[in-house]
Amino acid sequence: MTDPALFGYLLRLGDDRLVLGHRLSEWCGHGPILEEDIAMTNLALDLIGHATMFLSLAGEVEGAGQDADALAYWRDEHAFRNLELCELPNGDFAFTMMRQFLFDAWSVPLLEALTRSAEPRLAAIAAKALKETRYHLRHSSEWICRLGDGTEESHRRAQEALDELWPWTGGLEYQDETDRALQARGIAPNPAELLSSWRGLTREVLTRATLLVPDGPMRMTGGRFGRHTEHLGHMLAEMQIVARSHPGAEW
Repeated sequence: MTDPALFGYLLRLGDDRLVLGHRLSEWCGHGPILEEDIAMTNLALDLIGHATMFLSLAGEVEGAGQDADALAYWRDEHAFRNLELCELPNGDFAFTMMRQFLFDAWSVPLLEALTRSAEPRLAAIAAKALKETRYHLRHSSEWICRLGDGTEESHRRAQEALDELWPWTGGLEYQDETDRALQARGIAPNPAELLSSWRGLTREVLTRATLLVPDGPMRMTGGRFGRHTEHLGHMLAEMQIVARSHPGAEW
């Protein structure tokens, strides 16, 4: 029997990681140093691996014969449910690391909560993804401190990145009937209850990095219900071109 609420929630989890993983993969061969070029490529592979697990389970729950590849390559942008934060272009290295940090700081408490989900398949995926995501958070946190408390140039770029990205974090607290239905069943946590952990973690790291948290309005966000920036469509066109050019091909 299909479960529309769980299917929609799994799409959100998978799409966040698929889109952000693809963005990170764009750095391959362009990292500021060889070690970080390799590190970002590995982060991208981790995220895409996590996305594959969540989207594979989404296909099972939907019961319509779609696997992870079908959900990744054959949906148009309005069917994607990722945070807009994840789809923004990479910008410079400071922007990419700040975006990664803000997402990692949210992803760790979210996955921790999901390991206690009443849906055992979801709990198992969360437990596996959590191990790697904790490393991601350590990696991005260290870079934010280096950049923020580094040279005048690196501090300026890190602060500019934070100023641009912070309003997009408003999407983290979005919830609708999908979330509430799963919360009532003990499957998903309440995003509002995760925000205190996220805020505490981000502010602790940003303080060490000598960066100032912006004090301004959050952006209107619609990624969770298919309303995206203009950037996602361009990214998907690149990501999906091979699969759509050779339908039915097996790799």
